[in-house]
Amino acid sequence: MNASAHASLVTLTNPVGLYDPAPNGYSHVASVQGASRWLLIAGQGGETADGRLSSDFRTQVRQALDNLVAALASAGARPADVAKLTVLIVDHDESRLHVFGAELEASFGTHRPAR
Repeated sequence: MNASAHASLVTLTNPVGLYDPAPNGYSHVASVQGASRWLLIAGQGGETADGRLSSDFRTQVRQALDNLVAALASAGARPADVAKLTVLIVDHDESRLHVFGAELEASFGTHRPAR
């Protein structure tokens, strides 16, 4: 099939309000259309749209979750649509796990995706 005649089932986007990932070679959101629609969201860190990163862990977690919610919203989705999260906590310990859990509940309510 001629490549110009082939419509892609994948749409890549970078929502307003998130930093520009293009120099790092990726997009924030991939939407795959088929029998059902899948959204694949890039890992969201605790940086603001202008690249600032707080030294406070709770603030970083809150910003990362805000970034995730913004990426979802840009594609018409919400936290309740998330089936699985992959989380990396640098210098992980029980206190940081509790901070993450509290901030996740603040963003996702009682919806607890597989993790």
